[in-house]
Amino acid sequence: MQSAPPRSPKRSPAKSIGECSPVAALTARARTLDALDHKLRQPLPDSLRHQCQLADIRAGRLVFLASSSVWAAKLRMHQNALLADARKITGQTIGKFAVKVAPLPSLSPEQTRRKPLSHTAAEHLKAAARSVADPELRAVYLRLASLADDFSSRRK
Repeated sequence: MQSAPPRSPKRSPAKSIGECSPVAALTARARTLDALDHKLRQPLPDSLRHQCQLADIRAGRLVFLASSSVWAAKLRMHQNALLADARKITGQTIGKFAVKVAPLPSLSPEQTRRKPLSHTAAEHLKAAARSVADPELRAVYLRLASLADDFSSRRK
């Protein structure tokens, strides 16, 4: 009597990188901050609205970026209203306000063109895939590496 060949364990299809829990949590946080940014800046004067951006909200502290010290000073004049709106929108206890001077992104993510993945980067991803024991992570690396192949074939 022959025994049946051993069954390989069923594997779930590989997850996209966005479905991996750390990346998914980071993406969700970024979307939440982006939505809050739009709500908080809406009542600001147009000139100021375009020179600042919400950077973070954590541990009772609301942090904005401003493109210059002049805009940071103007934004501080609205801090009480911004704190009140943030408390109302989030339901959190927020009592501190900070503005940091830093260059703001010039283009929205929708307006930026992605650079193609280089052949060298694809080779590194393939090497990383070969060294990883987790089949799901291996599949993610290989899928990323295939982006370089897809781009190369479209250019020809």
